[in-house]
Amino acid sequence: MAIHERAGTLALAEDLVNIPKLMSYYYRMIPNVENVQQKVTFGTSGHRGSALTSSFNQNHIWAIAQAVVDYRQAANITGPMIVGYDTHALSYAAFMSVVEVLTANQVKVLIQANDGFTPTPVVSQAIISANKSKSIDLTDGLIITPSHNPPQDGGIKYNPPHGGPAEGEITKQIENKANAYLAQQLSGVKKINYGVALASGWVQETDFIAPYVESLAEVIDFDAIKKANLRLGVDPLGGSGIYYWQHIAQRYGLDITLVNEKVDPTFSFMTLDKDGKIRMDCSSPFAMAGLLQHSDNFDLCVGNDPDYDRHGIVCPGFGLMNPNHYLAVAIDYLIRHRPQWDKNLAIGKTLVSSAMIDRVCASLDRACLEVPVGFKWFVDGLANSTIAFGGEESAGAAFLKRDGSTWCTDKDGFILALLALEITAVTGKTPAQSYQELTAEFGESFYNRIDSPISLKKKAKFEQLNSQSFTETSLAGETITAILSHAPGNKAAIGGIKVTTENGWFAARPSGTEALFKIYAESFISQQHLDDIIVQAQQMIDSALKR
Repeated sequence: MAIHERAGTLALAEDLVNIPKLMSYYYRMIPNVENVQQKVTFGTSGHRGSALTSSFNQNHIWAIAQAVVDYRQAANITGPMIVGYDTHALSYAAFMSVVEVLTANQVKVLIQANDGFTPTPVVSQAIISANKSKSIDLTDGLIITPSHNPPQDGGIKYNPPHGGPAEGEITKQIENKANAYLAQQLSGVKKINYGVALASGWVQETDFIAPYVESLAEVIDFDAIKKANLRLGVDPLGGSGIYYWQHIAQRYGLDITLVNEKVDPTFSFMTLDKDGKIRMDCSSPFAMAGLLQHSDNFDLCVGNDPDYDRHGIVCPGFGLMNPNHYLAVAIDYLIRHRPQWDKNLAIGKTLVSSAMIDRVCASLDRACLEVPVGFKWFVDGLANSTIAFGGEESAGAAFLKRDGSTWCTDKDGFILALLALEITAVTGKTPAQSYQELTAEFGESFYNRIDSPISLKKKAKFEQLNSQSFTETSLAGETITAILSHAPGNKAAIGGIKVTTENGWFAARPSGTEALFKIYAESFISQQHLDDIIVQAQQMIDSALKR
């Protein structure tokens, strides 16, 4: 994809979404369930859409909330539900719709006091804490967020009592039931007016900030950070964690400066992403251009997406770190500096993450568990403390407490950002400098992801691909060592294919929402070798889908 001519520049008036129109569409437009684009669809991160395209509106949320209630009843989940939301314009409206349904069904709802935002990791950690040593009256959660998506989008995801993203079999039940409710004009959906809901006694305001911030010391070495007198610059990107940083700074005596304190549903303070759209992607140097201007004024700078399940690490003199690079550094550091962690604990990575992680794990004699795309694959391992770390190439990760017990089971942008400070304090090197040391030891990684158009007919054939679909024996001049249709770490279907050689690999999988497929590729030889891998990957996929 060509870089937009205004990528990295401040959004202009014509780039901003019309908020009154957006909110009017949320309440007034009725989805057409015969249109696949307007149905409820749970991907790897819940249901997402926009009121402007009738793919995320009041009827969707009423139907989804009732479907979640139905699932809870069938699964005998009888405890309270934590409902959090981020700073997108549609999030608060959807929050109100959810509360209307939950209270009508006599579900106790826990919300942040004073209409406060609640980040994804805070909900996950609160669920874990609430359910510790319990087998009845379990707590679960709904998080209303489209993550880093543009301002006109909305999203909602369900976290069961294990605290992490719901498994595919659960989301499929919710999706099917919600679409059935939409098809029958919401017949069977219980709801009451929001004002009545607030007065019903089923809604309880609570403070999620203080317990989360207090518990962070169980994960991060704040004494080392404070002793090093490091200065941290933070751009919350207008997200749900914006008010947490002051509490963290005060509680642990840290020097933290918010370089951007704006909360604005149009996100008018953002610089445009590579495609010219407003997108709060903390792994994009274009979206993070505002923070990058401050990189030399602090020892480190960090940014997070609106629901705080992703992280962006900016090092002076280096700029924004590639998420793969930081994951490798974080894993290397944690293995070396968490002596209470059992040496048999595996390190989890998605199969499209850098092979640098494999090399780091091998050098430290730690098992590397490679799973399909989606953080849900790490939930059980983090919940029962059989994996120490789970990370995705899209800048999302979580890890165990310092004593080896469970912290949370969803991605936590706070702890990954704070870990960058700890790494710098303890080693005297920024994460970017630490990554240079890894490349000196293991070689330089050349990595890229591209999107390629595909017809719906060919897209449907993707899940049928396996090693027998290909006749090639070499890739970009190297012998092919494996052709995978299932992840080696847990034998789960990839939904695509991965081809590996000694010094390179590519993986291809279809998009869940668009008529395209994604190719991820890496080389430890050269940029030209990476380019050759990508060219041959496109040819191999095209030939296999024609057969």
